[in-house]
Amino acid sequence: MHRSKLTAIMIDCDEATMEAATRFWSQALGMPQAWPLALDNPYVMFRGHVGSISVGMQRIGSPSRIHLDIESDDVDAEAQRLEDLGARRLEHIDDSLWIMEDPAGMPFCVTPPHGGGNLENANVWND
Repeated sequence: MHRSKLTAIMIDCDEATMEAATRFWSQALGMPQAWPLALDNPYVMFRGHVGSISVGMQRIGSPSRIHLDIESDDVDAEAQRLEDLGARRLEHIDDSLWIMEDPAGMPFCVTPPHGGGNLENANVWND
């Protein structure tokens, strides 16, 4: 048995658009940046949540897109469950998270709970 739930919507941006997109989404959503944009950190999270879902920015080295984060207390079991449903594993990062792709080619991540996050109200899956 393991648990998982959708916890984040990440707006992935290439280097050229990161600063402008961060300003835009922060103002569009009324969610100020939780910390300043820094070149050595590819992430910018916004303060506040939409329900229990956080929204953030991620600097990437590929075309801009939006991806979802699914947190689980058993990342490998959740990745396997999603793979059985038709997803594809793309990359295992730091032995802690999987970058995956849905059947339509849309990226998403399966991660352990983010800093201090919990899996309250998560789905429970029987392995």
